[in-house]
Amino acid sequence: MSGALVPASAIAALIKDAMMAVGVPDADAEKISELMLEADLAGADAHGVFRLPQYIRRIKAGGVNPKPIIKVEKTAPATAIVDGDNGMGHLVMQRAADTAIALAKETGIAWVGARRSNHAGAAGTYAAMALPHDMIGIYSAVANANHMPVWGAAESLLSTNPIAVAVPAGQEPPVVLDIATTVVSYGTVKAYKLQGKPMPEGWMVSAKDGRTITNSAESGEGLLMPIGGHKGSGLALVLGLLAGVLNGAAFGHDVVDFNADDESACNTGHFIIALDVSRFIPIEAFKAQIDRQLRDLKASKPLPGFDAIRLPGEQRRSRRGERAANGVPVFPEVIEQLDKLAADLKIRPLSERN
Repeated sequence: MSGALVPASAIAALIKDAMMAVGVPDADAEKISELMLEADLAGADAHGVFRLPQYIRRIKAGGVNPKPIIKVEKTAPATAIVDGDNGMGHLVMQRAADTAIALAKETGIAWVGARRSNHAGAAGTYAAMALPHDMIGIYSAVANANHMPVWGAAESLLSTNPIAVAVPAGQEPPVVLDIATTVVSYGTVKAYKLQGKPMPEGWMVSAKDGRTITNSAESGEGLLMPIGGHKGSGLALVLGLLAGVLNGAAFGHDVVDFNADDESACNTGHFIIALDVSRFIPIEAFKAQIDRQLRDLKASKPLPGFDAIRLPGEQRRSRRGERAANGVPVFPEVIEQLDKLAADLKIRPLSERN
């Protein structure tokens, strides 16, 4: 991503000030800013500060509860359900991840579901919360709008339902896979539309006649395509059932399009799994084996047209360090939107923070 480099601290401060301006308590605003910034630092640019105007709009319209009372119900030794009280998804998922990690320390593995939540940003943020505890993290959610049809259909009843898996390593960067089940996330489509950029072929097709859509201005009329054809469609379906139906959260016709509806509660569903590696193999032996396997993969001879072998999570660590030190690239169009938001909220604009 190109754009002006903005200090990470300036982005975090803007997010916190904006959240507090619409009634979010200080500690919650601090946590939201931390988790949103994490997306920007890791390179998930469509899930960080880019989303701030939409989040603020929904809070102001009553679609999101700025002061939720989040409740955790432990349903068995290794399972729990989190009721988010329609709060910001970042707060709900932080609580869910903390719960899963705590339970997994006792039982070896834990599965925690969440309901009555909202958009939580980048999936990898939550899977990676298990890494400092020498655990494997797995996260998924029902995305906050239906943009994909079930395979062969012309009606959007599936979301971009992401899945993220984080696996600890030793000296090598941890493996962090964070993917949408569509060819591209809808957040990326929104970023292209904001900049007036054409989309690559294969991202979207028309719901009316199946033609390829490359004009990002027409994206509202299109359907996002799944990864891997019918396989991606099936994966989105299964993840939606596990994150939505299993938790008493929205799925299918019940999903609220948070791009078009600012007032309705989304009842977003998520799940997170924490797995204690030491219950299977000593952690140092595991990390050594992961390092060896990753190095073997990296040493593979690249095909013509590829300059290097890149693994999931590898660039995440280097990018995070670079952006934390030198600033986060933010498009001029995004800065313009954020400065307008700041003016509306009567807080300092991003362009004046350093």
